[in-house]
Amino acid sequence: MTVDIDKTDGPADTPPAGPEAIKAIPVRHYGRYVSAVLALAVLGGIVYAFSQGKINWGAIPDYFFDDRILSGVGKTLLITVLAMAIGIIGGVLLAVGRLSRNPVTSSISWFYIWFFRGTPVLVQLVVWFNLGLVFEYINLGPFYKDEWSDFMTPFLTALLGLGLNEAAYMAEICRAGLLSVDEGQTEASHALGMSHAKTLRRIVIPQAMRVIVPPTGNEVINMLKTTSLVSVVQYSELFRVAQDIGQTSGAPAEMLFLAAAWYLLLTSVFSVGQYYLERYYARGSSRSLPATPFQKIRANVLSLSNRSKSAGGTA
Repeated sequence: MTVDIDKTDGPADTPPAGPEAIKAIPVRHYGRYVSAVLALAVLGGIVYAFSQGKINWGAIPDYFFDDRILSGVGKTLLITVLAMAIGIIGGVLLAVGRLSRNPVTSSISWFYIWFFRGTPVLVQLVVWFNLGLVFEYINLGPFYKDEWSDFMTPFLTALLGLGLNEAAYMAEICRAGLLSVDEGQTEASHALGMSHAKTLRRIVIPQAMRVIVPPTGNEVINMLKTTSLVSVVQYSELFRVAQDIGQTSGAPAEMLFLAAAWYLLLTSVFSVGQYYLERYYARGSSRSLPATPFQKIRANVLSLSNRSKSAGGTA
């Protein structure tokens, strides 16, 4: 007797139960909320204190675009660019001298860096302005001859004082950048018959720029602010002009805030330039560059528009 068994019945045909959905509970960061509230409270207290102070805030927009202020801004930018040009060129030469196998060149470069990094820039400015006590005349033969007091103008004092001091700092930045390039690059270039100068110019320096550019950008911003020190040698840059206007207008504190606002504006512009310059030299070190702020804003706007369109189509 044969018994037919229905193979369709039984637990084997019951579909297996899927994994239970995990309900993720986000972690509560109460410390962040407390710190944010405290920070906002401190910021609000500072703003309230300044609003209640005896400061004529209306004087700031009245003089913000004054011709004298704009002239001071122009001179500040001029001395910043020229002093940084001297600092960068001098820094590269000093860095190459430090790395040279010539003991005389290396020693002179080391002494220069040691001296200018070891003395305050304010002292250097005053010394340059008063070197007429040592050199009564400046004599360049048939090209130029004059008294030191007439030769060393406030502009030239500011240019030499800031530029030569900056060269000492740029020398260490450039030296660090040159040392960051693998020695095999130099050896391979020499094996191909390239001279030492051509190897530096075409192989080493382009690769070192990725290390040199970020601190150089910081030095440019620092130079912009350091120009305020040249007011001691009677150079009419932004800070000195703001002080003069404050004394004549009876609003000295307000003009200091005005100068601070201009410095913040200029450093912000320089920071944007530094960001894109770093991005340019980072092309060979990373496979994909990070998105710029404008690209991030554009991506967020497009994502929001796409979401709104999809929501409208679903409805």
